[in-house]
Order: sequence, then C-alpha cells, then structure tokens
Amino acid sequence: VQLQASGGGLVQAGGSLRLSCAASGGAFSRYAMGWFRQAPGKEREFVGGISWSGGSTHYANSVKGRFTISRDNAKNTVYLQMNSLKPEDTAVYYCAAASGVAPGVVMVVTSAYSYWGQGTQVTVSS
Repeated sequence: VQLQASGGGLVQAGGSLRLSCAASGGAFSRYAMGWFRQAPGKEREFVGGISWSGGSTHYANSVKGRFTISRDNAKNTVYLQMNSLKPEDTAVYYCAAASGVAPGVVMVVTSAYSYWGQGTQVTVSS
C-alpha cells in the first residue's frame, strides 16, 4: 500500500491543523493505521493510532485530549485533527499502515508498521 500524507503547515500556538493520509494499492480497510512524528535530533515517536475497523484509538500522553485520529474506509483515508497546538508539536508527521493486526488492536511501536508515507512538516510558532 502507498501512503500520501498532506495538510501540514505553519500555525501559531493554540491553532489547529488537520492532517490527511490517503492510501492506495491495498486493502486499506484491513490495515491498522498510525501517526508518528519526528522532531530534529529526536527519535520518531508514536502520536496516535486507530484499529482497522476504526473502533479503537490510542494516543500518546503528550497529545491526549488535543489530537483526534479518525479514518474513512470508503475514502481510503486516515486523518489527524490537531487542536491547541504547541511549539513542542513541531515535527515531521508520518502516517503508517500495519497489516495482520487483530480486530480492535492499535499498534504503538514503529516496528509494527510496514508501510510509511513521506511525511508532512508541521511547524507551530510561539
């Protein structure tokens, strides 16, 4: 499956952005999806994930209550709604897909994901 992330940009602290990740070339509805981010000089970290049915979600503590992950299997797209953005949210954001995941399970580690998008830059100014 190929993943194309979009929606990044420059926003002031307290603002919002919605990232999209469009999938093609695979059975999207059977992939658990995740969003990760990587800031300069730091390791890639889990942000949020959603099961392939969409019934389960999980978030990193740093974004819980501010970010929401969702998916539209009819459109082969997963979204990350980011509200109340902070300068420390500045990073390149990546979407990823994991296959062979049990129903209702959200994967939180990078090694669980086989397919990655190209990343989209999110910059939050103070």
